[in-house]
Amino acid sequence: MRALITGGAGFIGANFVHQTLQDRPDVAVTVLDKLTYAGSRDSLADVADRITFVEGDIADADVVDPLVAESDVVVHFAAESHNDNSLNDPSPFLHTNITGTFALLEAVRRHGTRLHHISTDEVYGDLELDDPAKFTEQTPYNPSSPYSATKAGSDLLVRAWVRSFGVAATISNCSNNYGPYQHIEKFIPRQITNLIDGVKPKLYGAGQNVRDWIHVRDHNRAVWDIIDRGRIGQTYLIGADGEKNNKEVIELILELMGHEPGDYEHVADRPGHDLRYAIDNTVLREELGWQPQFPDFRSGLADTIEWYRENESWWRPRKAEVEAKYAKQGQ
Repeated sequence: MRALITGGAGFIGANFVHQTLQDRPDVAVTVLDKLTYAGSRDSLADVADRITFVEGDIADADVVDPLVAESDVVVHFAAESHNDNSLNDPSPFLHTNITGTFALLEAVRRHGTRLHHISTDEVYGDLELDDPAKFTEQTPYNPSSPYSATKAGSDLLVRAWVRSFGVAATISNCSNNYGPYQHIEKFIPRQITNLIDGVKPKLYGAGQNVRDWIHVRDHNRAVWDIIDRGRIGQTYLIGADGEKNNKEVIELILELMGHEPGDYEHVADRPGHDLRYAIDNTVLREELGWQPQFPDFRSGLADTIEWYRENESWWRPRKAEVEAKYAKQGQ
């Protein structure tokens, strides 16, 4: 099998590349990545001789078309994905998430190539903190930021191309990922690397916002299950029943790293901060037989902390720039 992985130098995509090479050595991997701030060839350095890497923009049809023509499956991770950045400047999110997905859809349509589109649970908006409900495949879309709105738009484009043109595609909407190679501007790696540097973690507002956490390796195993056995046109929700509020996450990071659980600082909450996400993964479990390897958030978080401790050379060059940016924002 020849697999084209868009965004394969980003957090989830790079982990997908590593897992694919480890678990499926018969798959020939090509990575297409624009190498924006969120992508780094350093994340693929140890497998560089086993993949084909193309630096390019998924919105550029001249780049995308020949790569899709040579592929049996396209796994579409490429996206602008940072909520705060989308509030500051929505334009890159429209370019990559909407125009880029359109270019990819037209290419797979021309060449009859199988597509799996990676999306987020943020397209559904948020849930009340005391609401027992979870997102399902039937939950109406209700995005609340430019980021989630453009991801919702890309999902709807995929659905339309399946129905209108017979494109062989599936979609997955996943809960919040954590694990190796995650950019240190993100919540969990930022707190871990701050503690490594002797800096107190920072908590948005009261920290009551809830996220449904999943280890990136569990997410990517689910993606391959969908590619292998998923129904064309179907949307699958990927989550590991890992609901934790941000305060609980910071306190657990502090505990696992040998600090007092209250040793953190409060910073101003961000605008439009969604209250709660929660995934109902029943379809994924019952239809495809998927099970998480890290069902316990504590063990997955400990694994992640260990990775950042052992791979300082990967994140250290980015740390000062990230913290300077947040300092300007008072965060």
